[in-house]
Amino acid sequence: MNAIFSQLGTWKFWKEFIIMTAGMMVGAAAVYYFLVPSKLIIGSISGLSIVLTAILEGMGIQMKVSTMVLIINAFLLVLAWVLIGHEFGAKTVYTALILGPLMDLWAWIKPNDQLLAPGETSVMGDPWLDLLCFVLMLSISQAILYNINASTGGLDILAKIVNKYLHFDIGTSVTVAGVVICCTAFAINPFRMVVLGIIGTWINGIVVDFYTASLNRKKRVCLISDRHEEIRDYIINTLNRGCSLYTLKGGYSGEEKVEILTLLTTNEFSSLMGFLKNRQIDYFLTAGNVSEVYGRWNASGKHRKTAEKDRWMGDSQKSSPKSASSE
Repeated sequence: MNAIFSQLGTWKFWKEFIIMTAGMMVGAAAVYYFLVPSKLIIGSISGLSIVLTAILEGMGIQMKVSTMVLIINAFLLVLAWVLIGHEFGAKTVYTALILGPLMDLWAWIKPNDQLLAPGETSVMGDPWLDLLCFVLMLSISQAILYNINASTGGLDILAKIVNKYLHFDIGTSVTVAGVVICCTAFAINPFRMVVLGIIGTWINGIVVDFYTASLNRKKRVCLISDRHEEIRDYIINTLNRGCSLYTLKGGYSGEEKVEILTLLTTNEFSSLMGFLKNRQIDYFLTAGNVSEVYGRWNASGKHRKTAEKDRWMGDSQKSSPKSASSE
């Protein structure tokens, strides 16, 4: 319990709290303005909520979509706790439960019926445009949350349950859960709208992958230069990044060279290119995009340098002064 309260006083907690709230605000706007009026059913808990509220309305029971979203998410969180255990953290609980209230907030700020033309059920005037706007906004929301190891809850919870008990991989589980939800739309929508929803579910997955890769993109830099020590010093002591050095032999000249391999953010890569230009260093460089990096790379520069220093000192104590200095 003390550990939980200690987290409340950290900047990391409040920064991620703000990011999660902002991400869910975007997602709630996408659902409220583009799904609810047109009754588009995408493979999500929001889509299932639209179907259930429409069925209840036909039975004479009035309920807001936001309320149904809150009820379903709360039920899924309890179900996940029982069936899966402690796999889901506070982030999932928070994001899953605030979607409904945030939709109500958007309804208070600007009711969606004020954006509809007379007799229209589409904010953009065409279901395809509503679909594209929804996918664009929701994918941005999901990418923001995935980048801090959070999620929108709902379908993610259902997918993990499918993953555990039917032994599908998580990507297939998301697709299966999404298609099942889309098929519930046959209860309220014509065939064309159901197909539109399934296409939207597929497009959403593609766009999320694109945004996620863009947010996590790094540069894998391979650099050859006679002034490699000067460049290595800049990467380590100015950019606070690690690098690897490889000895190679030129196929044309037969000369031995040293290649520097490093991973940098986009801004760090720009700084490196500026350094090479300002110092008038002759070099050969190739760079490629990397979307996933694991391990200690993401540690802050200060902590990383301290850890490297501690590790070096520990290694030095185990080796002779001669071998330590030669390294």
